[in-house]
Amino acid sequence: MTVRRMTCKARPGRIGPLATLPVFLTLDGKRAVVAGSNAAAAWKAELLSAAGARVDVYAEDVSDELRMIAAGPPRGEIMVHRRACTAHDLKGAAVAVGAFEEEAGAACFAQAARAAGVPVNVVDKPALSDFTLGAIVNRSPLVIGISTDGAAPVFAQAIRAKLEALLPRGFAAWALAAQSWRAAVKASGLTFAARRKFWQRFTAHAMTMTHAENEPMDADFERLIAEIQGHEAAEHGSVTMVDAGSGDAELLTLRAGSCTAVG
Repeated sequence: MTVRRMTCKARPGRIGPLATLPVFLTLDGKRAVVAGSNAAAAWKAELLSAAGARVDVYAEDVSDELRMIAAGPPRGEIMVHRRACTAHDLKGAAVAVGAFEEEAGAACFAQAARAAGVPVNVVDKPALSDFTLGAIVNRSPLVIGISTDGAAPVFAQAIRAKLEALLPRGFAAWALAAQSWRAAVKASGLTFAARRKFWQRFTAHAMTMTHAENEPMDADFERLIAEIQGHEAAEHGSVTMVDAGSGDAELLTLRAGSCTAVG
């Protein structure tokens, strides 16, 4: 009788069901369409502009809030068109957002966006939306999105407030530093393992409360690189072997300095 012993590897934990897929969309320089004139439309236009989109807003009645945001957009240009949005206006857009009070107008806008192949969000109408915009914690380029799939927006806002209190605003500067230092770390000559250690050390350094609110400096980068280079050199050091004959320490002379290092 032959007995075979089989070893089974533990299966890694599988991800559970997701109500929605969290996606971070790059909109820098792309066109976005917003339809509507209420406060929600103004906020969505501001949000899309902050993400770098060129925003075309279509509104028959332009609110003071919308006019003010368009005059001083956070990032991308906001153009306000004093008329209703048409199907032609949606062509070439990366995303479309509609803020409508009446169901018929909202459904018509969503249908036109889909016909143009444009992902659409209709504010407070998830059944008509391809995507939703959740609560945001902004430490850009560190950005955290929170969604309850429309089940409890107030709950999402409460979680956002908790995270705002937990995450120092200085994290934004450290995230930017990581972005600007990445090329220098890659060009430093460190091995892959050493570069990984650098980012681990960088993260530990940035997340201590004594550093979190301080602006990262070139000196921080130089010190961290030097520490990792020192550790790497220690791990790959050399040993000099000197033959002292019988082992008598008195036989070890200055001439031994001319010996070749090995190892």
